[in-house]
Parts: sequence; C-alpha cells; structure tokens
Amino acid sequence: MPKMKTHSGAKKRYKLTGTGKLRRMQAGRKSGAAFASAPTTGSRNKHRLKGGMVEVSAADRKSAKKLLGL
Repeated sequence: MPKMKTHSGAKKRYKLTGTGKLRRMQAGRKSGAAFASAPTTGSRNKHRLKGGMVEVSAADRKSAKKLLGL
C-alpha cells in the first residue's frame, strides 16, 4: 500500500501541540482592519483579539487529523 501524503493546505493551517491538540488561526483576521491606509470596518481591538491561535472544534478534528496523516 502506498504512503499517505500530507495535505499541503492542511499543514499550513493546522499546528499540532506537544500534548496532541490541533490549533488553528482565529477566523476573521484577513480583512476588516481599521487602519489609516485601509478604511474598512472593525476596530483595532477586535482585530488584535483575532490574532491568536484557537483549538480546532471537535466536529472538524477528525477530518483535520486525516488530512495531516495522523
């Protein structure tokens, strides 16, 4: 049986912690930053809070691990 390849999109989006948890970037960060050069919606505080990593939900965990080859 051939080796399973890691999904290249998944390896850029998910990180595995030392304890085995899957982490991902917080959604809603790409646009909506209220900076001087980009007059769009969203406060600086809201944009900053979206900067952290969050744990992958239980519904998505199985499919994400399968894509990573875990």
